[in-house]
Amino acid sequence: MKNNKAVFLDRDGTINVDYGYVHEKEKLNFIDGAIEALNLLQSKGYLLIIITNQSGVGRKIYSLKVAETFRDYFLSELKKRSVKIDGYYSCYHSPEEHCICRKPSPFLINKACTNLNIDKSKSFMIGDKDSDVKCGENANIESLKISDKKNLLYWAKKIIIMDNEKFINK
Repeated sequence: MKNNKAVFLDRDGTINVDYGYVHEKEKLNFIDGAIEALNLLQSKGYLLIIITNQSGVGRKIYSLKVAETFRDYFLSELKKRSVKIDGYYSCYHSPEEHCICRKPSPFLINKACTNLNIDKSKSFMIGDKDSDVKCGENANIESLKISDKKNLLYWAKKIIIMDNEKFINK
């Protein structure tokens, strides 16, 4: 039985500032409200899962080792801020490779759902690009898009409200 609820999150442009192919420690800047949002979602029992396209590897802008080193640094910086990421799934291919794991494909979400016993009907996808939203939709998960007026903290608060309404209406 699938019983965990999760929030699937894009990384660059959703949690941290997207400077384009972010892979250097010096360029890790968390977006205002992102840490608060992650802590809020975590405190309400949501697993936090990163689903990210990192085509800089496939495009040979940086190596897989550099990408993995940055991922580890990113996770350690979140941990210092009391955020635990329950799953981190990356596609390293360029769009031209037409792989099965690149968003908007639901492949990585489906993999996470299987690995972590996630109930899609209780879960959400949040990202800043149309491919993030489409990825969630393709996985049959409610998808929310980051914008200038609707950042991660905005959506986290909305999710908590929706969650409370579902509980009250049962």
